[in-house]
Amino acid sequence: MGDHTIALNRRARHEFTIEETVEAGLVLTGTEIKSVRARKVSLAEAYARIERDEAWLVGMHIAPWESTDVRFNHEPKRTRKLLLHREEIDQLLGKTKSKGLTLVPLRLYIDDRGRAKVELGLARGKQQHDRRREIAERDARRDVERALAEAGRR
Repeated sequence: MGDHTIALNRRARHEFTIEETVEAGLVLTGTEIKSVRARKVSLAEAYARIERDEAWLVGMHIAPWESTDVRFNHEPKRTRKLLLHREEIDQLLGKTKSKGLTLVPLRLYIDDRGRAKVELGLARGKQQHDRRREIAERDARRDVERALAEAGRR
């Protein structure tokens, strides 16, 4: 069956160069998992950080679940704990510290067992000139494809 993508962070691949990815579980409350399954999630401003040997996802927005009493509902932007093995946390901490990389959530999905997972990317911020070059390359490719298509139609 495979996994079921709930939310993508489209900006991440635009603003960062992703060096490697890692899967992490996510500790969610009942109303949060309901909202996640209903796809009421945004990763746009989210990032992960490691603090006191634990990994946390900060700034992910999960909309409150409508049919629940306000007292039992969750805080949409609360910091949520990420589930990773100790070695993974140590490696991520080492890489973010030594290479100045950022941990960015790339997508949120539900795995085969119905668990919420986050795909994290070890990311390096793209400089302005990298972005410009990328756009120029994309435009050049488009022009070439257009010219080939034109030639094919004649």
